[in-house]
Formats: sequence, structure tokens, C-alpha cells
Amino acid sequence: MEKLLEVKNLCVNFKTFGGEVQAVRGVTFDLHKGETLAIVGESGSGKSVACKTIVRILSSNGYIKNGEVLFEGKNLTKLSEKDMESIRGKDIAMIFQDPMTSLNPTMTIGKQIMEGIIKHQGASKEEARTKAIELIDLVGITFPEKRFKQYPHQFSGGMRQRIVIAIALACNPKILIADEPTTALDVTIQAQILELMKDIQKKTGVAVIFITHDLGVVANMADRVAVMYAGKIIEVGTSSDIFYDPRHPYTWGLLGSMPSLDIGDNDLYSIPGTPPDLMNPPVGDAFALRNSQALKIDSIAEPPMFKISDTHSAATWLLHPMAPKIERPINVGGKKVASGE
Repeated sequence: MEKLLEVKNLCVNFKTFGGEVQAVRGVTFDLHKGETLAIVGESGSGKSVACKTIVRILSSNGYIKNGEVLFEGKNLTKLSEKDMESIRGKDIAMIFQDPMTSLNPTMTIGKQIMEGIIKHQGASKEEARTKAIELIDLVGITFPEKRFKQYPHQFSGGMRQRIVIAIALACNPKILIADEPTTALDVTIQAQILELMKDIQKKTGVAVIFITHDLGVVANMADRVAVMYAGKIIEVGTSSDIFYDPRHPYTWGLLGSMPSLDIGDNDLYSIPGTPPDLMNPPVGDAFALRNSQALKIDSIAEPPMFKISDTHSAATWLLHPMAPKIERPINVGGKKVASGE
């Protein structure tokens, strides 16, 4: 499959009064044409920062310390801001978490969709208007011509998110980055938006990077899943690899934290402790202090990425040939038992 995007050893720091925060620490991943890659992890793991770096929209105190972002052979980290403007929105578009803050309350929905079409595709106002109405219809909003003239406050939260998706699709991007696009929505609307994104991907062939802290959201959507913790990708594989054969203790914890209809009110599991301070990242495996299966070497040396199969890799010393055999814990009735029991 053709590679659209290659992120290589990406390191991103933020300067603060207290020191430098190492938000992204050597992240590497690929995105292929037409696929959906989910990047999952707790808040603060570096997911959004890594993806905002791709389109170069970091806050003023953030900077790229190291690494490359290759899109169709161009290293985006080296391009001028003017060159990035011709890619941002046109070839790589982004959907943000809160649709209300993504939309301009003083402009009609139609004008906001038309902006990118006119800027990036050189369309006339009439051509842009026609395409904007088509996009409103594409994202499942009825009476598109009427809605074209309305303002964001006249739309519900789910409808506003559909409009944000329409704006992102306006210039036929090759890559769509969706940063927690359903977090601000209720469960029913969440499902509708996810279904809409799957349907649009089938129709347009756009490649999607889906950022979320909820593994359940991407279970039926992602082709591949990259799990991030403390600024690093610690496991990557196909959706089946991650859900049915996870190997990193942190991935076990994320899967164990997913709510289920089979467990009681008092049986919800959560990963103990908190993520490390990335101003002073720990030596060795960053997850060691929260990992009940941690080995002595975890506090001494950082584990490399161990290859499990052609599609599956994980950075944990438990995969070393000399490591003790530890089965994945599964939460049953509030207690942990080995998967083989």
C-alpha cells in the first residue's frame, strides 16, 4: 500500500517557566493511502501534539527539536509558513474536539465552508456555493440550502461537528486528522458521527488519523492502532493485534479500563497512579511505576520496540527472550486473573 505520510523520530518540546516539557519523544509511524490509523492513550500522552506538529499548528512555546514529517516526499518540518499554508487545509485537514470553538459565530455556515474552496481551489463564489451545499448534504444535514444561510448557534452540537467535517472535506484532502472529534458529544450522536466518517472515507478514499483516549471508539473503525504513553508510541499493530493480542502492560490497562455491560457497578478497573512528569522523564520504561508486572530492568533501561509479527510491535521488556512468561491480566469481578485461568 502506498505511503502518504512518514513520521520519523519526531521530538517536540514546550518551553515553560519551570523548564522544558518533552511532550513527544521519538515518535515514528506511517500512514497509508485510504487507511485509518488510530492513535490512543491517556490525556497528556502526546497524541494531539504529535498530530498538530504534522500541520505545524503548535503554540508559540512549542518547537520541533528533532525528526522528520514526510508528506509525498516533502519534509513538512522544513517548509516555510507560506508553503505550509498551501498544504494545510488543502492536502491535510484537521477536525478538532469542540465544534463550537472551531466555527466562527459571526459567519454563516455556508461562508465558512466556501472559504477554503475559494482559497485553495480557486473556485468562483457560485462554484464554491454549489459545492458547499453538496457538502452539507454529504454530511447528512437535511435542507442544505436553508442551512447554508444559518449561523453556528442555530445548530445542535452533533450538527456543528458535521459542519466541521464538511469544512475539512471541502478541498478534497488526502489526509484527515480527527482530534477527539466525538468527545464533546453524547453517545448516540457519537455513534452517528463515527458512522458518517466511515461512510465518507469509503466515498472519498481519504486517509484518516483518529486521535482518542477511548479504545472502544476505534474498535470498529481503525485499520491500525498506535498506543502512546508519556510521549512515545509503545505498541502498534492492526486493530485485531491490539484488541485480541495486546502485549504491552499499558495496553492491557487501557483495554481493562473499558466499561462493559458484563461488570458490576463496583468492578470498574482503572490504571493505578498517574503519568510521569515529562519535564523530567523517568529513566527506563516510563510505565514501570504504574506496572505491577514491571521487571528490575524497567527502572534501568528503556525497552526497544520488539517485533511480534510483520504488523505488530511493542516496547516492553516482557517480550525479551529472557523475560519471565507473564500472561495478560483480565478483570473479572473486580479481581485480576491470568488469561489462561
